[in-house]
Amino acid sequence: MRTRIIGLYIVLAAGNLIAWAWAIVAFRGDAVLLGTAFLAYTFGLRHAVDADHIAAIDNVTRKLMQEGQRPVGVGFYFSLGHASVVALASAVVAFAATALQSSLEAYRVIGGIIGTSVSAFFLFGIAALNFIVLSAVYRSFRKVRRGGALEEDDLETLLRKRGLLARLFRPLFRLIGKSWHMLALGFLFGLGFDTATEIAVLAMAAEAAKIHPLWFVMVYPALFAAGMALIDATDGVLMLSAYGWAFVKPIRKLYYNLVITAVSVVVAVLIGGIEALGLVAGQFGLEGPFWSLIDALNDNFGSLGYLIIGVFVASWVVSIAVYRWKRYDELDAAGG
Repeated sequence: MRTRIIGLYIVLAAGNLIAWAWAIVAFRGDAVLLGTAFLAYTFGLRHAVDADHIAAIDNVTRKLMQEGQRPVGVGFYFSLGHASVVALASAVVAFAATALQSSLEAYRVIGGIIGTSVSAFFLFGIAALNFIVLSAVYRSFRKVRRGGALEEDDLETLLRKRGLLARLFRPLFRLIGKSWHMLALGFLFGLGFDTATEIAVLAMAAEAAKIHPLWFVMVYPALFAAGMALIDATDGVLMLSAYGWAFVKPIRKLYYNLVITAVSVVVAVLIGGIEALGLVAGQFGLEGPFWSLIDALNDNFGSLGYLIIGVFVASWVVSIAVYRWKRYDELDAAGG
């Protein structure tokens, strides 16, 4: 796994260097264009900490690890799928910089409905599955604390346990069985163009297309993708590392799944709920203090992303501290 992580960061470093070399060659001698190129890159870095990115990457990483995988590339592939939407739209804008402006808004509305619906449905679905697992894990953890036995094979069966909701959602989640399957999910998430960063990159492309050829214009989505891939991939690796600590011993795995599954359920429901309520408010023109708050949260997904990162880090630190304080490692999970 270490080799795969090193390989991933070699690819990320190469991608970032190529994108910046492209920008320097295209915009050499023009400080203003280089400044906008840097802005596009920071937009990618910023967009990667949107709350829906973090929630999706965390939940899929956890799901694949429970299936016995070590998914190094979940965040990386998600970002590639997501960025491909921006790249395709930028190319279209370059071919019709003026004519497309009137129809771009209509596409953004339709794409926003599709992208937000997919995002919210996915997060609610994965939260429902995780809640089923959470209930079973909690019962087993109480059993072990009381001196019961828990075999490693039993634990694997437990963590893969699924109920009625799993049967309903299985056709969707069965599609995500490998890291690279996140390409499609990232693409669907990206259809919305529902953040200022994505729209800003399109605006840059539209403006550049009026006086520059296509290969100039595509610098912006390339830098956007490079920045987003760097952060999303790092997010996935950090999630993988945190879960790796938990998978050493059965009791440790059981305890950590109890903590992190609870956090994942809350985060997925919170983010999916904010997205769904924002979509409802936008479509029906709902007003009032509550709906204003929902609109504000949807407009500041980046801030929510930073908060979620903090919540996950805090949960990891606190769970390890409590685990050691309670001396759960001394519990004989295998023999009771």
